[in-house]
Amino acid sequence: MKKYFITVIIIFGIGNLYSQTVKYSTSWFGPNANPVPEFSDATIPQKTNIDLTADYYQGFGQYGNGDKTINGYFKIELPLLPERVSLKVWTTIFEHYNVTQELGDYRGMGNLQGKSNGDFYVQTRISVLKERESWPAIILNSTLKTASGTDFADRRYFDTPGYYFDVEFGKSLFLKSKLITEIRAVADLGFLCWETTGSRQDDAPMYGVKLIAGNEKWKFENTFSGYWGWMHTYPPYGSDYGDAPMVYTSKFIIPTYYMNYFVQYQYGIKDFPYQQFRFGISFPVEKLTPKYR
Repeated sequence: MKKYFITVIIIFGIGNLYSQTVKYSTSWFGPNANPVPEFSDATIPQKTNIDLTADYYQGFGQYGNGDKTINGYFKIELPLLPERVSLKVWTTIFEHYNVTQELGDYRGMGNLQGKSNGDFYVQTRISVLKERESWPAIILNSTLKTASGTDFADRRYFDTPGYYFDVEFGKSLFLKSKLITEIRAVADLGFLCWETTGSRQDDAPMYGVKLIAGNEKWKFENTFSGYWGWMHTYPPYGSDYGDAPMVYTSKFIIPTYYMNYFVQYQYGIKDFPYQQFRFGISFPVEKLTPKYR
């Protein structure tokens, strides 16, 4: 019994020591592990809306070069109170990855290629203030990230949960022009937190700005966003910890009566060594919209 107990302690100690060497950041994991959170145009829909996309990520730089990832993405938003309160759920699905031997050794991966599934995100959105002529729309978001993502040993997803709170501000300017009829500015501020190892949390302020321009036939979005973790600023972890990602995203949307088609490009400016190419559709579903009488 004593030998068994000692063996368990040794195994636990080795496992804990191994986990301490893992850097829980976007620089050292796959592109869907803990990405910079997306934020909306500061509106809540009237009908249930579904997004379906196909994503391709190409890694670059010291930490990402040699990582090629293809995945699907699913998102649904249900307006519990139209334009007032909604519930949003999204996840990455059917991820296929392929990395080079050099990158696999660098990250300490178990396999160089394979399939995985992502974490689930559950978000509650509340309209705090409706947009008026003299003030912007304000929406409060509360989001929980599960630890359901697979392949931690292959550095695809964290084996820990996380959460974040953020506030969106949005204001539109309408123009008397045929080319551009509306310009909408959106800002996002928040706080992101995720568990790393040994119950230690990495905390990060979130930020983002978005400019949307277009008309009834097209829309063009440009977004700059990121978050700033604290662990890379302390010597025990090192400046290469990589928990302060910053990204630029450009999205072109073609609205139609039944659905919206869009293409998106994202470039990692800092601590996100990937560029993303996304193709998707977004459409309302009347039958899934809660009814109120």
